[in-house]
Amino acid sequence: MEKALSLEIDDFSKKNNVVKSDNFSSGGCEWLVKVYPKGYRCSDHLSLFLHVVNPKSLRRGWKRRAIYCFVLSNQSGQVLYRSPNESKCHLFCAEVPNWGCQKTLPLTELGFLEKNKVTVEVYIKVVELVHQGKSTENDIIDFNGFQIIASQAFSVANIVSQDPYFVVDFKPENQWFQTKYMYLLGLVETLSKSPQSLSATELSNAQRDLTALTEAGFKLDWLNSKLEEVSLEWKKASHSDGSSVQQLKEQVKNVELSLLDLIVELENVKIKSAAAAKVSSFQFIDFLIKKFFLSCFSFSKS
Repeated sequence: MEKALSLEIDDFSKKNNVVKSDNFSSGGCEWLVKVYPKGYRCSDHLSLFLHVVNPKSLRRGWKRRAIYCFVLSNQSGQVLYRSPNESKCHLFCAEVPNWGCQKTLPLTELGFLEKNKVTVEVYIKVVELVHQGKSTENDIIDFNGFQIIASQAFSVANIVSQDPYFVVDFKPENQWFQTKYMYLLGLVETLSKSPQSLSATELSNAQRDLTALTEAGFKLDWLNSKLEEVSLEWKKASHSDGSSVQQLKEQVKNVELSLLDLIVELENVKIKSAAAAKVSSFQFIDFLIKKFFLSCFSFSKS
């Protein structure tokens, strides 16, 4: 790997927001590093991420397979952190435009920083570069030794960030765990949908799976809250749709009554027309058409 970036952060302990590096090149690609001094979705660890620059501007099917390493050191050059598994190759693509570590280093381990300065070095080796190709949504990526498709990456990241126990219990070689994990992933994907698009059966299955996973030892209080929120929104939407259906039924009923009144009036007019012979057939049809449409228009306005 070549050294691609050295980023010095002054007044580190005073930084609360994300620190972004300038764009830099390595292996024919543009990169960006984001440092979260107070953590990303956590408050007790420093977080580090390597991003692809402007991924949405790249062509369809782009991907990069790269090995990278973060080295965190103090003013004196003492290494505080170095990425584990330095030989591991990561797939960067449209579905996964960044990789990193949410819990890079506990803030308590930073201790006293000489001159309150931290240096972040980034080493990168690009082993595959594709500018354009077929969709990468079904490409396989490795997440903590567990093989998943790229389109599942967001759901997996959400699970890990929400449940700190998930990483501790993550044992991909365990067949039991793999089965439970697939249920968990499906549950997260279901609850990521719009409540209006879900059916009563899907919500019932989600509650069943959540109960089974909780009984299996997964700590999913955060997901239970999400299920309650989605269920409430679904009930509101269902009630609203039920009211709309009832209104439509009432409208149809009113139109049917109006049409029935016109039929009765038609018979009366026929009798009168035959007796008086003053209304022509065309006048009679024209009269009925106007009468019916005026009736419908008056109803819709109300």
